[in-house]
This record gives sequence, structure tokens and C-alpha cells, in this order.
Amino acid sequence: MTSVDRARQALGARLRELRKDAGLNGRQFSDAAGWHWSKTSRLERGERQPSEADLVVWCRLCDADLALPDLIASLRNVQAQWAEWKRIAAAGHARRQRRGVELDARARSVRIYSPVVLSGLVQTEAYARAILSTCIEFLGTRDDLDDAVAARLQRQQALRTGNTTFSMLIHEPVLYMQAGDEDVQTNQLRHLLDVGFGNPHLILGVVPTRYRFLYTTTGFVIYDTRMALVETISAELTVTTPSELSYYEKAWAGLHRQAVYGDQARALITAALDRPRS
Repeated sequence: MTSVDRARQALGARLRELRKDAGLNGRQFSDAAGWHWSKTSRLERGERQPSEADLVVWCRLCDADLALPDLIASLRNVQAQWAEWKRIAAAGHARRQRRGVELDARARSVRIYSPVVLSGLVQTEAYARAILSTCIEFLGTRDDLDDAVAARLQRQQALRTGNTTFSMLIHEPVLYMQAGDEDVQTNQLRHLLDVGFGNPHLILGVVPTRYRFLYTTTGFVIYDTRMALVETISAELTVTTPSELSYYEKAWAGLHRQAVYGDQARALITAALDRPRS
């Protein structure tokens, strides 16, 4: 169960308490609200997320208007933890990229696990443009490609200035993932060799293709020891609960042990760069 699940269940439990305090059973309440009883049940169990309009109805029927501000605050907290990509990118992808700059600046240590695509922290402009244009097309969001690329490249200033230390783990197959044409891929790998080694702000490791399975399914970023951002296809999850963060720490430690660094990592990148061209 994630922190989002727990927060939604806590909100549902509070709604159930208000209904019972009002002396209404589930059927009576549902009839008064004008919706099916199963909706009431799912809201109270945390299986369905209420709207703010639902909360207004709930407090009115339970004569609990004073509870409404706290309930709305709890709902917005749940929404903040689980934010759909389309809502995040509604004003364009550049806004999300700028948020990444702000998060980096507030952290002393940022650990990035990239199993699918190279982190924006080390992307060339052409590679970033290929990745972001694909994301915009896939999600059908506002096309602010130029601004988004510029904002993503701005993040890379942290590799030259500031007090943040970045640790990055990438899977070896990411080196072969095609973004753009062959020139884009070749220049990206050369850039990775240039920025990935000898930089006091960056520790780069490569997890070899033949590695032992860990319980990991997607990329994540850990900020200090206080927060992790997890990207799925449809949403971004913010994890702050210590018990959940411990799993990401455990996953990072397991991947870190299997990764190679220094000359060994450089050799894997060079091998990808020198691969036969089709």
C-alpha cells in the first residue's frame, strides 16, 4: 500500500465517522445524496477518490460544514501526491522541467535511477528534443517543445555549479535505446563520456545487462532521504512516507552494488558507441 492509498483511506475513514455521527446508515446517506450506495461505500473504504463537490454534499448532509476545509485540504494532499501527467503538463512540459531545477537546488544529494532513458541531467539538446517531442505526442499535451528543451538543459547547470551531488545509475540497454537518428545517438554517447567522468558533481554508474533481478519496475529519483519521485506511464508519484522510502533506499543499494564505475563504466559506454551501425 502506498502513501497515496493510505491518505485516501484516512480520508474515507473520516467521511465514515461524519456519516455515523450524523446518525445515517449508508443507504440513508446515499439516498439523500442522490447517488448509488456503492459510491458511498467505495468512498469510505478509500477505493474511490471524492471530488470537492462530493465533500460539500457530504458535509451538508452530515451537518458538518466546519469539517469541510480540512477535508478539502486532505483531498488536495492526495491529489498532490498522485498527479496525472496530463495535469502536470497542462501548461506545458517546460513547467515540469523547471520544477526539476528547483528540486535539485533544494537537495544536497540527488540519486537518479534510469532503466529506460538517460536522465535529462546528461542529455544533449538533440537527444532531449527527441525524447520530449515523443512524450508530447504520446500524451497529447500542449506542444511547448522549445521551452521544455531549454528548461531541461538549464538543469544541467547544477553539474557545473552549486552544492548538489548527483549519483546516477543507468541500465546498459539504455545506451542502445534509439532516440532520434544515428547522429543523435552517437553524439549523446560521446557527451555522456565527456560529462560522466571526472565531474565532482556527478557519480555515474552503469548496471550491466546481466544483473540480478531486484524488485524494481520503473525509474525513480531520491532527494536526500526525504522524498522520491516515481514516474509511471500515466502519472508521477511523490513518496515521502519513511516506510515506503526504505524500499527505494533498498532498491538503490542493490543496484549500486551491481553497477560498475570508472573505467568499467566507460568501457560499456564506449562499446555502445562503437557498435556496428545498421
